[in-house]
Amino acid sequence: MSESTPATLLFVDDEPSILSSLKRLFRPQGYQIFTGEGAAAGLEILEKEHVDLIISDMRMPEMDGARFLEQARLRWPDAIRILLTGYADIESTIAAINQGQIYRYINKPWDDTEIVLIVREALERRRLEQENGRLNSVVEAQNAELRELNAGLEQKVAERTAELEKAIKYVKTAHSRLKTGFVNTVQAFSGLTEMRGKNLSGHARRVADHSRSLARALELSDAEQQNVLFAALLHDIGKIGLSDSILERPLFALDPNQRVELMRHAERGQHALMQIEQLKDAALLIRHHHELYDGSGYPDHLAGIAIPLGARIIAAANEYDNLISGTMTQQPMKPKEAFSYLIEQRGKRYDPAVIDHYVEILGDQLKNVIDEMPLRPTSLRPGMVLSRDLQHRDGYMLLAKGYVVDPAIITQLAKIESTEHHHIMVYVARQIA
Repeated sequence: MSESTPATLLFVDDEPSILSSLKRLFRPQGYQIFTGEGAAAGLEILEKEHVDLIISDMRMPEMDGARFLEQARLRWPDAIRILLTGYADIESTIAAINQGQIYRYINKPWDDTEIVLIVREALERRRLEQENGRLNSVVEAQNAELRELNAGLEQKVAERTAELEKAIKYVKTAHSRLKTGFVNTVQAFSGLTEMRGKNLSGHARRVADHSRSLARALELSDAEQQNVLFAALLHDIGKIGLSDSILERPLFALDPNQRVELMRHAERGQHALMQIEQLKDAALLIRHHHELYDGSGYPDHLAGIAIPLGARIIAAANEYDNLISGTMTQQPMKPKEAFSYLIEQRGKRYDPAVIDHYVEILGDQLKNVIDEMPLRPTSLRPGMVLSRDLQHRDGYMLLAKGYVVDPAIITQLAKIESTEHHHIMVYVARQIA
């Protein structure tokens, strides 16, 4: 059953007047209609015609509705089954539910508006299920094809790009019909991007998980959180056309020309996705996910709040994962070291508000490996204990190791930082779980 082909309905009842009433009710809806006076006639029609939905009366001679729908289920399981029943037929109705696995039962006399809506919703649900199955088959077929390419077949970059563009069209179609199918497809393309190089394996999923947590902590709307999630999953999609020699080497090992080529991936990612209406906002975040808070990023050298908030979120999550994997530095950092780097770069590379929330998220995740945390004054909480002496930049001691933080000292340190225009880093002990 497609959107352009009218659905076919079969009404089965031993009373011609009931069949006439149903036919008269549903004919204006544009359906193709068959009627059968009794179960035998209904089975004969099912033998000859494709039927999308069956409405059968319960009380019929020779074979009641429960037995008839059971036969229909066994031989034509894709047909939706609805039972018409009287209030006195509760035991028979239960039998029909168990044997015929009916979609709904409707009490007689029925309400015209209600029965029309029930039929319409049943057919739409079946259509969406069939479409979802078709889309999943398409994506699985594409995944299998690309797995085969990565296993040994060398394809030209142009061919890979063409396949991606073709697949993106399926994403657009899927989103307009079924939101769940669309999300599944986005995740599938994120997986395809990761298959382009060993350095990308698992990266998008980790960045997406952290970005989604940050977007939630920053109280973005549901739509904005979804855009952040999609952009994080697909932020490296512009790398799909890059050569293996670029993808398989860390940033510091690339020559200048290769770095320029790599830095274009953010714009390419936006261009690949901006034609899809549902991904336009996510595509903008992809373009700017390498912009830095101090304006030293790329491609447009935006700074501060001129960078979309979603891109500021992804920038922090992306670089944290790159620090741990070693794609940004000569040696992979330990989580504790990467954690400290984020805090040290608060207000420089990264949005302070994003880092303040990231500190709480990562602090919980790394509580088994972090014995102290470097925090800015605004991230301090009453009750925290200094793990190091706090020295003023002029050389005198502000606070001694072991000092217990209180609200007044937090306010005072924040005021010093603001007045003297320099960052203060306070090291506090963390209880090991």
